[in-house]
Amino acid sequence: MIEEAEARTTREHKLFWWKEALIIAIFYLIYSAVRNQFGSTLVDEGQQPVAAFNNAMRVIRIERAIGLYHEETIQDWFLPAPEGSFPAKWFIQFWNSYYGTAHFFVTIGAFIWMFRRGRHNFPRWRNALALTTALAIVGFSLFPLMPPRLLNDDGIYGGDRIATEQGRENFGFVDTLDEYGGPWSFDSGTMQTVSNQYAAMPSLHIGWSVWCALVMWQLTRKRWVRGLLVLYPLATLFCIVVTANHFWIDGIGGLLALALGYWFGHELHEWNNRRLTRRYGELPVIEPAEP
Repeated sequence: MIEEAEARTTREHKLFWWKEALIIAIFYLIYSAVRNQFGSTLVDEGQQPVAAFNNAMRVIRIERAIGLYHEETIQDWFLPAPEGSFPAKWFIQFWNSYYGTAHFFVTIGAFIWMFRRGRHNFPRWRNALALTTALAIVGFSLFPLMPPRLLNDDGIYGGDRIATEQGRENFGFVDTLDEYGGPWSFDSGTMQTVSNQYAAMPSLHIGWSVWCALVMWQLTRKRWVRGLLVLYPLATLFCIVVTANHFWIDGIGGLLALALGYWFGHELHEWNNRRLTRRYGELPVIEPAEP
């Protein structure tokens, strides 16, 4: 009864699916344009790979200092073994596909689910997602970071030449998408043009996956579903490490971006409620019924 009363005293905002879809489309176009300005469009100048490589060295030094630098060892455990052994090639191909698809489709699904079943809470969580992504753009711009898979790559985006010039070790990471295949490739002309391969800090894969789990947790009471919701961010963390797309610290950065994004999103939602109260007056207070 108390939950029902609280729901009835929460100001309900008018929501239109086409408006939300338009906001997402515009926001994503801005996100892509800004992100790419600090990635593929600057690589020809020769400065961005150096900055991204040097930032990766800073991350590795920090992780070594605190005992976290074990990504290469973990990846090596799960790389495809000789024929007839496990893990097989399909195992790593699954995680390559997961990395490129779940990140978007699960987030879109959670967004739609919240829009349909949690409308009274939707603006707060929509704001949180948008602001988390905006903070990530700032991170990509100020701290371009070469992912582990590129540290010894000899392509135009890779750090092999820089590592040789600086006398660095062979880091041992494998670019699983290039080596074992998946639904897409960073080496294709289109992906090179539209992607920022140094957009690693913070990890939006972690930020968005935890956002999805928190959003959908509120909308279900089934234990098995909630169990899957807990596993989803953990599976995503495993994925970004085993495919060598992120360091552990990138994931911590994603959690921090989400925490700040939620705080700013909550404050924006409360500010909007106060604005509507000044315009339309206070909502009636409804006492909960006697049990």
